[in-house]
Amino acid sequence: MQYVFCKTSNNNRSFMPDQIIPITRPTVTQPVPPKAEAKFPTEVINLPSKGWFYSRENPLSSGQLELKMMTAKEEDILTSPNLIQKNLALDKVLEAVVIDKTVNVEDMLSCDRNAAFFALRRLAYGDQYEANLSCPRCGKENTVTIDLGKIDNRPFEFEKYPKEENALKFKLPYSGKTVTFKLLTKKDENAIDAELKGMEKISKDIRREITTRLGHIITAVDGVTDRATIRRFVNEELSSKDSLALRTHMRGTLPDIDNTFNFVCSSCQLERKEEIPMGLSFFLA
Repeated sequence: MQYVFCKTSNNNRSFMPDQIIPITRPTVTQPVPPKAEAKFPTEVINLPSKGWFYSRENPLSSGQLELKMMTAKEEDILTSPNLIQKNLALDKVLEAVVIDKTVNVEDMLSCDRNAAFFALRRLAYGDQYEANLSCPRCGKENTVTIDLGKIDNRPFEFEKYPKEENALKFKLPYSGKTVTFKLLTKKDENAIDAELKGMEKISKDIRREITTRLGHIITAVDGVTDRATIRRFVNEELSSKDSLALRTHMRGTLPDIDNTFNFVCSSCQLERKEEIPMGLSFFLA
């Protein structure tokens, strides 16, 4: 404690015990350490793209992604009516479970998002997934148990394509033209959906799903990158034979997860490959 001196009327400085004014200094306390976050298991997955098509600055160019286990908090997100209506529930969950917050989930290639969702489901509830599927032949509803642990990335010859460029080429069998196309991201999918919704307001008779999607996917025709030229080619010159060939090529040969399983109907014994159904119910045990 310190004391102050007061002046008396005769201008002499004197120590006045009855006029002592205590001066207290604030007590210095140690900062409270931040509350430790709950620790949950994480898993590092190998992306189907191997990071090949991302720029070097993108954290996904490493070809791997670390995810944390989904919690009840993420289940709240999945069951939020507002987010479901806006088709944002899965995006918000993915944002929450990605460990590296510099990753922009909207810039993730769709194939890598698929792998992340399958890994998230396995990490949360295990490898066994039970689903109900109707037989395409007899219509019998089958309850099947699928081992998600067997899902793996498709093989792909990355060395045939330039690294750090999202640009792949395909020669159309009918016209002979070479188109350059890209793997879509969530941002691209959002742009396609927005364009389709805008068209529906103008005309609800025809949904231009195929031409709109190809107009976004194709980035060059015989080296010409002008967007108006590409749209005109898709809408007026692209034959159905070439369109089907390109879509088949993209669906079956590009990097992605192989999410098929062997389906056997319990009634008619039909055997065929089926894709694992994936929606919001896929993430809720």
